[in-house]
Amino acid sequence: MLGAVLCVALAVKVGQLAKAPSDKLLQAVTLCIVCAAASFPLGTGGGQRWTDALVGDGTAKLLQNVLLLCALHFLSRFFLHSAADRDTGVRRARRDVLPLGVTVVVITAAMVMTPHGERNHVYATANMRLAGVFVFYLAAGTYLIYALAMSLRWAARHARASTGPLATGLWLVVVALAAMVMAGCTRAVLNVARWLGGDVSAPVVTGGKLLLDIAIPLFVLGLIYAPLTVRWATARLWFHRLRTYHRLTPLWTALHRAFPEDSLDRAPTGAWSDTLRLTGVHRRYYRRVIECRDGLVRVSPYIAQIASAEGHSAGLGLDVAARHLPAALHAYAAGDPAPSQAVPVALPGGDDLEDDVRQLTALSDALRTARPRT
Repeated sequence: MLGAVLCVALAVKVGQLAKAPSDKLLQAVTLCIVCAAASFPLGTGGGQRWTDALVGDGTAKLLQNVLLLCALHFLSRFFLHSAADRDTGVRRARRDVLPLGVTVVVITAAMVMTPHGERNHVYATANMRLAGVFVFYLAAGTYLIYALAMSLRWAARHARASTGPLATGLWLVVVALAAMVMAGCTRAVLNVARWLGGDVSAPVVTGGKLLLDIAIPLFVLGLIYAPLTVRWATARLWFHRLRTYHRLTPLWTALHRAFPEDSLDRAPTGAWSDTLRLTGVHRRYYRRVIECRDGLVRVSPYIAQIASAEGHSAGLGLDVAARHLPAALHAYAAGDPAPSQAVPVALPGGDDLEDDVRQLTALSDALRTARPRT
């Protein structure tokens, strides 16, 4: 499952990078995913056996750790470029290649020093009394702490300069990175304790594992928090406008029958068809609002005339307009004379479009429930 996710993410980022090859942020995140994806098969049983048989014992473990350290390097470079100016980012990124290179050389030498029978060790059962094994885990763990600390530094700097959902997501990332640094430090202490032959306290091991179990999903949540918030707001707006579009149907239908020439586009084929069409909701929403307002302007003299004849000269409230709108449309269709000047009907209190939409929606709702005038 993880391998499939990495492959999909890699395909997406490579496509984006092809369109913007000079984007430093995109370069860093793409290279991070490349390294993580390349390391994944080396951690599987088949990949490890095949690589070790082809090159030598311990090769798969060495390559996997080198790729993971590179992934951490590019992760820290991503946060660096997101928080620093371009010149500072390029300069620091070049400088950070040195500790990565030194670490790769050290863990490679440590693997060569390790006896063949001990090279496929796992951390839980590794013999830390062997110099090669101890140096391998200590060097890799030290760089892990360094890369995560650098990511933490630049992520915190970016978070302080950000606002809204982006800042919230970045602070979640900061907390997660801090927990990862603490877990890395705990593991380094355990390495030294095991090298010295001491007993490792079970609560300490459990605590370090718990930190990682909390930090990793928190880190992922922080990365996706801002995009998810934007998508949620977009989805809420989409559903709100779709609902408003259908709530305007009674008013729009009545006006469209009387003034078909005012249509800005062809009439929708039906409510279910409109609901199933996921694209164009915003366009259809604005079109319906404009057509409703244009139709009301044209029929408003007839509404005012009928309302005045019944003693509603003080104003055209929504209920009054809804009750007299069918008769006004009938009078217009019959060619009855009416004052040529338009009068205000269901006008908003301000200049905001949403105020206008609320008035039109309220009029449509009132029209739906109004009892026709007899």
